[in-house]
Amino acid sequence: MARTSKRDLLASLPLFRACSPKELKQIEALLDEASVEAGHGLTTQGDVGTQAFVVVSGEADVVVDGRVVATVGEGEMIGEMSLLDRTSRRSATVTAKTAMELLVLDPRSFSTLLDSHPSVTRQIAIGLAERLRTYEAPVA
Repeated sequence: MARTSKRDLLASLPLFRACSPKELKQIEALLDEASVEAGHGLTTQGDVGTQAFVVVSGEADVVVDGRVVATVGEGEMIGEMSLLDRTSRRSATVTAKTAMELLVLDPRSFSTLLDSHPSVTRQIAIGLAERLRTYEAPVA
């Protein structure tokens, strides 16, 4: 991720595109960077969630009950559902299909992000609604 600043990277992602430069600076302080190789497990269905991830680059498969239900990529968030409801467990297993660059949020940082940045909260809600519609769509 050294090729561009983290703030510029955040500004380029759909999740953070509506944020002001001041907001991006605040969000930048909340996020850690991580790189994973293909095959690395990000979440395991049924486990308690301790992190959420924003995909900077790469792709991951989302598997529910042994069936691939989606592929996530750049600008999408992974793991936010279990951080929204801290009593629930991971709803899916997510495994990197390719090498990935990620931004990582712990529960406290995730709460701060939601409380302080309504535009990001709105984008997360939109993303969750889109995923729910996808999961509920009849299988052909």
